[in-house]
Amino acid sequence: MKISFHGAARTVTGSKHVITLKNGKKLLLDCGMFQGLGKETDMLNRHFGFEPEEIDMMILSHAHIDHSGLIPKLIKDGFRGRIFCTHGTSELASVLLEDSAEIQEDEIKYVNKRRAAAGQPYLKPLYTVDDAKKAVDYLVEAEYGVWFDVMEGVQAMFTDAGHIIGSTCVHLKIKEKGKETRITFSGDIGRYRDAILKSPENFPQADCIIMESTYGNSLHDTHVTTPDMLLNWIEKACMQKKGKLIMAAFSVGRTQEILYSLNQLELENRLPALDYYVDSPLSIEATEIMKKYPGYFNKTIQRIMQTDKDPFSFEGLHYVKSVEQSKLLNFQDGPMVIISASGMADAGRVKHHISNNIENSHNTILMTGYCEPHSLGGRLLSGDKEVNIFGVLHEVHAEIGSVRSMSAHGDYEDMCQWLACQDPGQISKLFLVHGEYDVQQDFKNRLLKKGFTDVEIPAQHQEIGLG
Repeated sequence: MKISFHGAARTVTGSKHVITLKNGKKLLLDCGMFQGLGKETDMLNRHFGFEPEEIDMMILSHAHIDHSGLIPKLIKDGFRGRIFCTHGTSELASVLLEDSAEIQEDEIKYVNKRRAAAGQPYLKPLYTVDDAKKAVDYLVEAEYGVWFDVMEGVQAMFTDAGHIIGSTCVHLKIKEKGKETRITFSGDIGRYRDAILKSPENFPQADCIIMESTYGNSLHDTHVTTPDMLLNWIEKACMQKKGKLIMAAFSVGRTQEILYSLNQLELENRLPALDYYVDSPLSIEATEIMKKYPGYFNKTIQRIMQTDKDPFSFEGLHYVKSVEQSKLLNFQDGPMVIISASGMADAGRVKHHISNNIENSHNTILMTGYCEPHSLGGRLLSGDKEVNIFGVLHEVHAEIGSVRSMSAHGDYEDMCQWLACQDPGQISKLFLVHGEYDVQQDFKNRLLKKGFTDVEIPAQHQEIGLG
């Protein structure tokens, strides 16, 4: 048996891992899109590093685009197997993939204008809306905590990862020539003190673990609550500077946590009387989907829902759906709060809002989660004084801030707690994926001290045997 790593290898996005059995059958874990890697991003997304038609089955850990975003291209290029996931993941992926296709079709127009001016041939999007709609037919839903057959000799089970609605850790039992190998793929590990979701579940003993490591050398700030941090930014940006506070937030997970925190401020009579806009049709749809799964929520929010039926709504909240409504926000003076996607500010409506507001010193742009260093959000956080947006160079006069403690990824204490149910002596191999290389090296050293003896950080397209 071999495992090859074709994404999220010494980087954070593009999760794709292929398990090749001794009989030649191939199982793909995730099929994510690379994001925020600058000029390399498009090339990385157009070349898998494996042949899609050779993949027999696929398992999807959760719906985030960096784990699911290339599924339509996988099918378009020849994959014909089934894709196993939870019901929540299936529902979210159907809207996320279609939104991804719409963004690609829209942004390729800007790209092709520049290519035409330079005498270069036109590019096509990775896939279309029609491709995304067809991909949903390949999703097969499975329950948590139940072993199911994936293919001959391979069984799988899902446990709750506590990351977003429907997110899973994937556990495999693979039998080859009388020997059983137990492999666990973490997907993305959530937090044990998440504001909304239940904590990640314990899982059966594994022989081999493929584990994310995004925050492998850092701890989230738990001394100041998210509502307090957001309130500080609102008061500074809107009440003192009288400007716009533009929050770049992932549509699934992050936006809902922001809304929940603002709702908490209102319940405590601390929310400033302002207009709060959620300018992302996908975020709106994802919020409605999330409300359908209260069983995923932790005990705290379930108690709140006994007296507050909608913990994601509050006075002054407006949902912006149409492009025309979104554009009108650029002609309105502050103060106001705009919550928009994408989280790294590399695509979506938030990129337009940043473009229109970044040169005004009264305004504030707040990143609410992890940003790849080469993404627009990453460049702003690194202190760039000028940024190129849609081919136009902008001077950065708006204040740039971040609230990284809101991440849906666990920090190194969360990840070590997730591993605590395992006997390190029984783990023959632990692979670190989904992290920046220097962070992974720090986390590897931490794991070695905890008794894990063989921790490896695979490179892009590296193939490693498992005995």
